[in-house]
Amino acid sequence: MLNQVKGLHHVTSLASSARENNAFFTNVLGLRRVKKTVNFDAPDVYHLYYGDAAGTPGTVMTYFPFPNAAPGRPGVGEVGRTSFSIPTGSSQAWLDRFKTFEIKGVSTDERFGQKRVLFEGPDGDLFALVESDDDRAPWTGNGVSEAMAIRGFHSADMRLRDTTASAELLRFMGYEHLDTQGDVSRYIVPNGGTANIIDLEALPDAPYAAQGAGSVHHIAFAVENRARQLEVREALLDTGYQVTPVIDRDYFYAIYFRTPGGVLFEVATNEPGFDRDEDTAHLGEALKLPSQHEHLRARLEGLLEPLS
Repeated sequence: MLNQVKGLHHVTSLASSARENNAFFTNVLGLRRVKKTVNFDAPDVYHLYYGDAAGTPGTVMTYFPFPNAAPGRPGVGEVGRTSFSIPTGSSQAWLDRFKTFEIKGVSTDERFGQKRVLFEGPDGDLFALVESDDDRAPWTGNGVSEAMAIRGFHSADMRLRDTTASAELLRFMGYEHLDTQGDVSRYIVPNGGTANIIDLEALPDAPYAAQGAGSVHHIAFAVENRARQLEVREALLDTGYQVTPVIDRDYFYAIYFRTPGGVLFEVATNEPGFDRDEDTAHLGEALKLPSQHEHLRARLEGLLEPLS
C-alpha cells in the first residue's frame, strides 16, 4: 500500500465558453483565477485554473474551455460531482447568493452527516458545497465573505457500475474505507489533511458517460515532490497499470493512468507551484504560455476569447 498520496491536487473539466466559465468561478463562487494559460496539446484553447490565494494543491479547479463544445452526457465511468468545503452554518448564505445569480439545479441534502448545497455550473457541471470544520485560509472577494468562502476541495464522487476494482485501487493508493450510506462508499486518506475524500457511487444500471462540456476530464492526486511521484509510478507499473512517463506541466509534474472504472487519474506534484512565473500578488492576470508555444503568442492573443 502506498503512503505518498495526500489527497486531491486538482480536478480538470471541460467547458464551452471561457468567459462564462471565468465569470462563474470568480464572480459567483468567489475563487481566485490563479493561472491563465493554454492547453499543452491544443494551444488555441485556454487552460484556466481557479483556487485559493496561491493555488494551493487541494483547492484548484481547472478547465479546458473548448468554444461551443457539445454538452457531455452524465453517466458512469466518470467523476460525477466535485465538492468544495465551506464553513459550518454557511449554507443559507450560499443559497441566498445562488438565488441572486439564478444558479441552476440548487437543492440541499445531507451525506454522512454533513449538510450539502447541490448546484450546477454553466455547462451542467455538478457541484456541491459541504459544511465542514476546515481551517484553510480562503480567498475572498466578489461579495463572498470569509465567513462563507470556499476553503478548497472537500471530495469528489466517482460514479461506477461496479465499485470493487476502484475501491481496491484507492486502498492501494493509501485510502481507507470510512463508511457506506446507501449506494455510496466513502474513502479517506488518514492523516491526509483536507481534500482527502473520494466517494464511490455504485450505479449498476446507469449508461456510460459521454465526455463533453460539463464533464470532468481527469482527477489529480497530490504527492509532495518528484521523488515521491516516481515511487508511485513504479508501484503502479508493478501492479499492472499502464502509466505515462512524467510530463512537465510547468506548475507541477504529472503522470496519468486509466482506472478500472474508466476514470482518468493523474498523480501531480506539489512543486513547483503557480508562482514560478508570476508574482503571487498577480497570479492569473497575464497569459502565460508553455515555452514550446511562446512563438504563437501574437496569434493566440488575437484568437483566445477575452475573459471579461
